[in-house]
Amino acid sequence: MSDEESYAVQAKSAGDESLKKDADQPLSAGELEPFGNEDQAEVKYRTMKWWHCGMLMIAENVSVGILSLPSAVATLGMAPAAIMIVFISALSWYTGYEIGQFKLRHPHIHSMGDAGELLMGRVGRELMGIGQLLLLIFLMASNILMFNILMNALTDHGTCTLVFGVVGLVICFLGALPRTMDKVYVMSVISFVSVFVAVMVTMITVGVESKGHIPTHATTNVSFREGFLAVTNIIFAYLAHVAYFGFMSETEDPRTFNKSLAMLQIIDTVLYLISALIIYRYVGPDVKSPAIESLSPLMRKVAWGLAIPTTILSGVVLGHVACKYIYVRMFRGSDKMHSRSFFSIGTWVGICLGVWVVSWVVAESIPVFNDLLSLISALFGSWFSFGLPAIFWFHMNRGQYFKNYKKAFLTITNVFVLAIACAICGLGLWVSGAAIHEDSGSGAWTCSASS
Repeated sequence: MSDEESYAVQAKSAGDESLKKDADQPLSAGELEPFGNEDQAEVKYRTMKWWHCGMLMIAENVSVGILSLPSAVATLGMAPAAIMIVFISALSWYTGYEIGQFKLRHPHIHSMGDAGELLMGRVGRELMGIGQLLLLIFLMASNILMFNILMNALTDHGTCTLVFGVVGLVICFLGALPRTMDKVYVMSVISFVSVFVAVMVTMITVGVESKGHIPTHATTNVSFREGFLAVTNIIFAYLAHVAYFGFMSETEDPRTFNKSLAMLQIIDTVLYLISALIIYRYVGPDVKSPAIESLSPLMRKVAWGLAIPTTILSGVVLGHVACKYIYVRMFRGSDKMHSRSFFSIGTWVGICLGVWVVSWVVAESIPVFNDLLSLISALFGSWFSFGLPAIFWFHMNRGQYFKNYKKAFLTITNVFVLAIACAICGLGLWVSGAAIHEDSGSGAWTCSASS
């Protein structure tokens, strides 16, 4: 059975009337997914196993940003922070599952832009496509910003921070040049090993360097703005959803996505909980963000050195998704996508360069690490990770919202999820905007060290 016939059967079994056709009229490549029939293609995209997809999701989601979580624990207290991490993890798992189901119902979807077109027509396509691209660019910018912090720590601010930013830009651009996800998979494995080792070294070091009793708090008394800013930093640790459609499109069998999702959620949640609570326990309320900055000068450099691969390569995964969105948008249905011609390769290189330059500009414009994380979480992550998956569920279950007790329960659940997304967006924009305004003089477009 060809790819087109297989997806036609899958679409029919999913029960979506908009994609059903006669058995002898399989869905066209344009309706199915962006890469069409790859039997004779020079460049094949649908090559990943489920564990490849899972590792890419982990690399996209788990990077040095994990070390901002101890400062969130310091702000909220150990009990509220642990509850928030588990709750947001469960919510993220459920909304990720909804995205996977939506993709199976509509195999042609490759991006949030495609989903937007299905929901709201041309306006939805442009709105959600641009939103996805902006979110990915901001996430890439946070990686460049982290690279600046890393290099300043390793070299004792040996040169202008703008120079470090350009170096990070060049390295990430070169890493993003492969056109297929299976080649990026190797980088994702290196990225995860890097961040895992860096986090382990940080946890061990704070325990060894701890001096006497460190005061910690199960709960704290903080202002609403400070507390919500900490919550948005936790939310940032679960913003992988924006790339799920793209990852599923490059797996051999998208129906295995739930395995990939489980792999991501179990690994990142366990790592987040253990590292955040242990580091806070041994450093205390004065823990810095990222937590590596709380180590002694020598061990700080060791930990940052171990984190170099993840700082670069997690950004490469994000950059690949952003560039692939533009590339597919340009060449969907064309043989150029599968060609190794000078034009096809040159276009890919040009897209990569342009996207990474824009992300560098963003990084240099908002150089305060926590503020950037908060802005990303509020403006984009609230919708792509929580709000839109709930809307997808309502779209898939039109006319069945109160068909039985199970449907009624899920309807109420998704209304709740949508309300959470609205709250995160509105309140998050307020607290992050105020924080960026207060820190507006903190080294934007200067040679001073990023914070």
